[in-house]
Amino acid sequence: MKRFWKQAGVAGGAEGWQVTLDGRAVKTQGGRPQVVPTAALAAALAAEWDGQPEEIDPARFVLRDLADYALDVIAADPAPVANTLLGYAETDTLCYRGDPGEALTRRQEADWEPLLAAAEARHGVRFVRVAGIIHRPQPPETRARLGEVLAALDPFTLAALQTLTSLAASLVIGLAALEPEADLPHLWNAANLEEDWQAELWGKDAEAEARRERRRATFLAAAGFARLARG
Repeated sequence: MKRFWKQAGVAGGAEGWQVTLDGRAVKTQGGRPQVVPTAALAAALAAEWDGQPEEIDPARFVLRDLADYALDVIAADPAPVANTLLGYAETDTLCYRGDPGEALTRRQEADWEPLLAAAEARHGVRFVRVAGIIHRPQPPETRARLGEVLAALDPFTLAALQTLTSLAASLVIGLAALEPEADLPHLWNAANLEEDWQAELWGKDAEAEARRERRRATFLAAAGFARLARG
């Protein structure tokens, strides 16, 4: 599809902020007014529209897609998304380590344990650590508390968190990325520790590296989206 607008702008109103294309307010892909909670997020969305080339590249609409998902899907019923995210707590990457004494296990403990301990302190929960890949359920109290944490999030934050968590295969990392002081490059590297370990052993693959870079960019964009939406 060809670019059909000359300039993207931002308009504020009683309900919130909207992107305009040549003065006309943008709607979501579901046909709803794309009203977002902050001027900063609206400005970032407008910049995304302005950054499109003459031949529109849908892959460059990361923020728009998150906003549309929040408004078209999550706002009407956030429970399914929250339940999906809660499922990641049962198989969280940070909880599953190698066998004791292995070199990989030592690296996992060095990189993952501080993140897991910080999540336990922040949310008042306890995570079960597992040696190996055999599933062990997390305590019911942990699931209940994390359910409360997720229920308190607005649709825009939930949309970002779903992307963060799925890319990291870790709700702990996803939630950590929402914190104002989050070290996002460190969190991304922690999420990819095992993949990077394999690359160190067997060498890097150019296609895998390109895929990893695309996923990293989306991870950082989702974290930025959440921060912009929260103001």
